[in-house]
Amino acid sequence: MNKIRPYILMVMLVVIFITEFFLSLSIGSVHLGIKHIYNALHTGIFSDVPIIAPSQGPVHDIIWLLRLPRILLAAISGAGLAVGGAVMQAIVKNPLADPYILGISSGASLGAVAAIFLGFGAFWGTNFIGVCSFIGAFGISILVLVISQIGKKSDSVKLLLTGMALNMVCAAIASFIIYFANDKEGMQTVVFWLMGSFSGAQWDELHVIIPIVFLGIMFFWTQHRILDMMLLGDQTAVTLGINLYKYRQLYLLISAFIIGFIVYACGMIGFVGLIVPHVIRIFIGTCHRYLIPLAAIAGAILLVMADVLCRVIINDTEIPVGIIVSLIGAPGFVYLIVKKSYSFGGEE
Repeated sequence: MNKIRPYILMVMLVVIFITEFFLSLSIGSVHLGIKHIYNALHTGIFSDVPIIAPSQGPVHDIIWLLRLPRILLAAISGAGLAVGGAVMQAIVKNPLADPYILGISSGASLGAVAAIFLGFGAFWGTNFIGVCSFIGAFGISILVLVISQIGKKSDSVKLLLTGMALNMVCAAIASFIIYFANDKEGMQTVVFWLMGSFSGAQWDELHVIIPIVFLGIMFFWTQHRILDMMLLGDQTAVTLGINLYKYRQLYLLISAFIIGFIVYACGMIGFVGLIVPHVIRIFIGTCHRYLIPLAAIAGAILLVMADVLCRVIINDTEIPVGIIVSLIGAPGFVYLIVKKSYSFGGEE
């Protein structure tokens, strides 16, 4: 039964995601029936007219220009954040790690603050905040790697401590900029951005982000044995002839690259990378061969559901998706941790 449990869970999650996908297309300020959704999807897929071409009808515009891009961005972001959390927890061998643990969040925040209050990157156009946040996230990750290798080769403890130190430095600089800028409108913008939103989803961005995140997830799935080895520790890996040092550096860079693109597209969305891997481990254990794909699907389900709720809870108002994720995830996470137990890194 234990051997088939991951496959049963996989089928259940796929069914839930497909059901949620069509419900998400129908729910909103304008309710659409299944027939309208099917016709719009069929026409958009098989028509020779580009889906972004004007004058194709209100239902087409609602499905193809508003709701579908949001759903796809939410799904791929949730999958990327969940897998990023699982990978980071293996890299630092810490069940409390998340995709932002090694300075990625603070770097992205500092980039966004510099863009909003100081005008950095304005020549990149309307997406300059996302571009600066991506540069900040990826740049701080590189800096974490460089600093952690000073003196001797980095290990999980040095990476964690270096990331925490740079987190505090970037947070202090960002707070300094905000304090002296005295810009109320800018403060509202940065707060909303730091809480995440899928309202800016565009097909041009999705054509880049979906392949990058998907390929990243597939890469980590092929590395499940090394990720399992990281949970056992460096000393155990060395006795088996495996040097985890180079793998840890590579995985951190790829994770930062993926998370940087997610931050660029939808801002900061916390908690997904922490809660989803934990919940999946409760049901199937710590084997990354199953954890990676199951976490990806579960993360997609969580963020698609959160995106629908943030659009419909209050009429004519969109709540930041990060608030919804925390409200959904925190109580359930506490309940599962109290009721269940699982091993992490070979310890009960």
